[in-house]
This record gives sequence, structure tokens and C-alpha cells, in this order.
Amino acid sequence: MKTKTTLIGNSMNRSPLRRGLVFIALVLACFALSPNVRAACQQGCDLTNGNTFFGDDALVNNTTGIRNTATGGDVLFSNTTGGFNTATGSAALTENLTGFDNTAIGVEALGSNTTGSNNIAVGFHAGANLTTSNNNIDIGNRGVAGESGEIRIGTAGPQTGTFIAGISGVAVTGSTVVVNSNGKLGVTASSARFKDNIKSMDKASEAILALHPVTFRYKHELDPDGIPQFGLVAEQVEKVNPALVARDDKGKVYTVRYEAVNAMLLNEFLKEHRKVQEQGATIAQLKKDFRATVAQLATRLDEQAAQIQKVSAQVELSEPAPRTVLNNQ
Repeated sequence: MKTKTTLIGNSMNRSPLRRGLVFIALVLACFALSPNVRAACQQGCDLTNGNTFFGDDALVNNTTGIRNTATGGDVLFSNTTGGFNTATGSAALTENLTGFDNTAIGVEALGSNTTGSNNIAVGFHAGANLTTSNNNIDIGNRGVAGESGEIRIGTAGPQTGTFIAGISGVAVTGSTVVVNSNGKLGVTASSARFKDNIKSMDKASEAILALHPVTFRYKHELDPDGIPQFGLVAEQVEKVNPALVARDDKGKVYTVRYEAVNAMLLNEFLKEHRKVQEQGATIAQLKKDFRATVAQLATRLDEQAAQIQKVSAQVELSEPAPRTVLNNQ
């Protein structure tokens, strides 16, 4: 197997005068050599395996790898059996041995990949940390060793904002996308299989009763249109319950976890709803008892009226007949 050679060597340690003399000698030598000798860049097509290469030591160690395209010095240098790889840029996929279906564009893109497959890397040192990982897409990002199936675009620090056309103003249905403090996008999982220590919220939601909703406008640099906003101030919310705020990469309070606030609101609503239901049931029972009491009283009044009428009748029968003149004769 061919090994890599160092083109610069120790020339940087020579004196300026000596470097100049060496440079002149090299130039004169180049003019003296034939065209074939002067060409340090190899190029060609492997018709048997369908490979294409252009660049010094590009795909130089390939054995049975098929349909690879290598453009640049040391590109796919170590490749032996890997196939269907496309690499452009000095030392791109240079350590790849058996990985396949990789696309690397940029200097040293996927430069450390050995057996990983189905990776895409675009940019200087893009995906440079990947070795045996699969199915990653790294654009302007070195990637993370050992991870698979991840998409990384840009690098924290140099990139401070994201603008993607075709999103704003486009109607779509689905789940709300959230972002964590590391910049990872996803959908909040609600399934029990992702949760531990599940228990009733109970009185924990009462913290929202101390929150102070406000109206406001974002600063001009954030919202030149000055659209009226409604919400909460994160610093005030932190004082009520620190678990209701999220922090930035510097640990400073950044935003309110409105999804958590909404869950607490739901719990408080359900608690009040249950109270109303209980009060309604109590009122209904009181009405029922009142109607029963009224009915009993009415029955008793009827019974008493009947008794009074009976007594009155008996009294009338027991009274003596009135005296007349004839009766005294």
C-alpha cells in the first residue's frame, strides 16, 4: 500500500536566502523537465470498477472499491473496498477504508472516516470528527464522534442566526418544534415511555397564580414593526418558579417555558372545574332535599287539616241541641 509523502518537509526551518535559492532551482528544474514529469497530478478512470480520480494520490490504494469519484490530493487515499463514494477537496475522505455511499465536499471533509457509510459533509473540515458513524449530514460542522443519524448545520459561535426561506407564511399542520440549549430541534415527547416519576401535579400548578402577565413590544432590532405582544417576563417568572424558565448557553434566563405554564393552567382549570362540579352536585342535592322537606311538610299539613276537620265534626255532634220556648213547656 502506498503511503503519504510530505511535500513541504523542513523547508520552513531554512534561512530566507536559502529558501529563495531552492525556489529558483526548483523553477529552473521544472522548465527543464518534460511535460509528463512536471505533472504531479494523476488522473484517470478505472473502467473495470467504474472509478474516477483526479489529484495526487487520489484513490491510489483502491483494490475492489467500485464507482468512487475522487477529486483532489489524497482524496480517498486509504480506500480499499469502499464504493459509491464521492469526494472533492484536498484529503477529503482520505482515511476511508470500506465506507460506502459517502459524499464529502471540502478540504478534509470526512477526513477521519474509516468505515462509516451514508454520510454527507460539506465545508472545510466538515464531518471531520466522524470515524465509524453512519447516516449523518454535517454542513459547516465537524460533527460528533460516535453519533449516527444526526444533522448538524453551522457551528455555534461563528453562526449566530438562522434564516430559512419557505417557512414563514406557509400553512402546515403537525407538531410544534422546539429547540434545546444545544441547538437541537425536535418535538416534545408526551408518551409515557419517555417519562419517569409520573405523578399528579396537584398544588404545584398554584405557582402560576402568582405570575404577572404583561403587554409589551420587542426592541426595534428584534421587531422593526413593533407588533404588540402579550406574555410574561422571564426574570419575573424565575422568581416565582425557576423551573418555568429556560436559559441560554451562558446560563442566563432567556425565555419562559410556556408549554409548562399551559400545563399548569390546565391543571388549575381542572381543579376549579371539579370544584364547580362538586358545588353543583351539592346544590342539586340541597334542592332535592328541600323538595322532599316541602313535600313532607305539605303531607303533614294535609294530615293536620284532616285531623282538625275530624275534630270539628266530632265537636259539632257532641254539642246539645239549642233550647226553644216549646221545650220549656
